[in-house]
Amino acid sequence: MINRPQPDEYSAFAARYVDLVGNGPIIEILEYLQQMTFNFFLRIDPEKASYAYADGKWTIKQVVGHITDTERVFAYRALAFSREAIELPGFDQDVYMEKATFNSRSLEDLANEYNTVRESTLYLLKSFTEEQTMQKGIASGNPLSVRALAYMIAGHEMHHIKILKERYL
Repeated sequence: MINRPQPDEYSAFAARYVDLVGNGPIIEILEYLQQMTFNFFLRIDPEKASYAYADGKWTIKQVVGHITDTERVFAYRALAFSREAIELPGFDQDVYMEKATFNSRSLEDLANEYNTVRESTLYLLKSFTEEQTMQKGIASGNPLSVRALAYMIAGHEMHHIKILKERYL
């Protein structure tokens, strides 16, 4: 079981994601989000998938890809911190986006990739002992616990789904 992290297990920036997540079991929350988000992506009209709500903003496809990229980064950090207390660099989402090919892919393909990455993340998180979930490392210059990263994955996704619903659709 992965318990809710304490505020000293993540940065003030990460709190905006952790705070979006309820107090229920994080594995169940992530499983629920997986189904809801995957189905949400599949219901988006493919004709709208290349839409950006303003100049300089990402397209719907890019937001979907960003959610998946970020989950991969957070899951890797969780794996690394569960094994050793190390320092990992940050990642610049805009640099990642410059090199990404999300707009050349179908929304269905991106949704399937998201679903596959979430399956992998769930297997990883379920493999951790309680002690491993409390292990900490440093990422982007800030201390983070494994369990904080699990909550950040969910909260980051929730944050972007809200933006998609409010500004894109």
